Amino acid sequence: MTAHPLLTELTLRATTEAHSRSPAACPCGAKTLADRPDATVVRHADTVAKAHAPDTTPAELIPRLRTAAQLPGILLGPLQETPVDLHGRLVTFWPYGEPVDPEDPDAAPWESAATLLARLHRTPAPQDLPPMRGPVKAALAVARLLKSTRHTPHPAVAPVLRAWSTLPPWARAETPMRDTTTLCHGDLHLGQLVRHPAPEGPWRLIDVDDLGVGEPAWDLARPAAWYACGLLDPEDWTRFLGAYRAAGGPAVPADGDPWPALDVPARALTVQTAARAVAKAVDAGRALDEVEQSVVDACDRMGFAPPELADDFGK
Repeated sequence: MTAHPLLTELTLRATTEAHSRSPAACPCGAKTLADRPDATVVRHADTVAKAHAPDTTPAELIPRLRTAAQLPGILLGPLQETPVDLHGRLVTFWPYGEPVDPEDPDAAPWESAATLLARLHRTPAPQDLPPMRGPVKAALAVARLLKSTRHTPHPAVAPVLRAWSTLPPWARAETPMRDTTTLCHGDLHLGQLVRHPAPEGPWRLIDVDDLGVGEPAWDLARPAAWYACGLLDPEDWTRFLGAYRAAGGPAVPADGDPWPALDVPARALTVQTAARAVAKAVDAGRALDEVEQSVVDACDRMGFAPPELADDFGK
């Protein structure tokens, strides 16, 4: 949990901002939406305040905020483009959007997510935007796995690291990505979509922390990995991929086999997911659940499959 002074003052800032926006209609009462080492998020009425990761710099964050503000039809824009410093953390303010209902998977907006991604990928990227952080986040997940299991060995570490070793250097954040011009989200999953205005407005992408230029296939990699691991229904995957192609998304060919483009990012996201799952299980002193074990098993298959069969890693 976040240190008490930060959470307390972040709540106060969210309340103050909410009251300044709609003083007459504010139903007072703040709610902590997230409280992790990399982000603390508080909501008060129609305003959300977010304390970004401790290592976030203004030089990285401000261009990302500016980009979101310039693409209101794709990204939920910030209430202001300049973050404030709060206890050494950069803090931003956002309008509240209604998230995807995790209890209603049949209503998941796969087509909307894919269409927004395609539109984002087709938008010219600002010249001052930093690289998309997808591969960096995968590398950080592996680093956390190694840290968590340094004194607590776990049998899942070997297959995860073996699968990690099969990835090309750019996917491990060891060299620059091949694409340095395409605008990407960097961390696409259904939790990154909200309806704004809430609760029935159009869907928008949120969370600019990983926004940048890079490989657009990375933004399709999480649902691709879930599909390959058997965690996403084939019909949902078809809906997602078809909507992306219909919207002119450049990450995959307009028709034919998409896996030559998706293979490496999907394998990287599988490793990232497995590494996080194992680290969390070790830190909590518990066994892997069924879903967590399935991504570890996928890593095991990836580590032994020849490159030409890599797209079958989850099947």
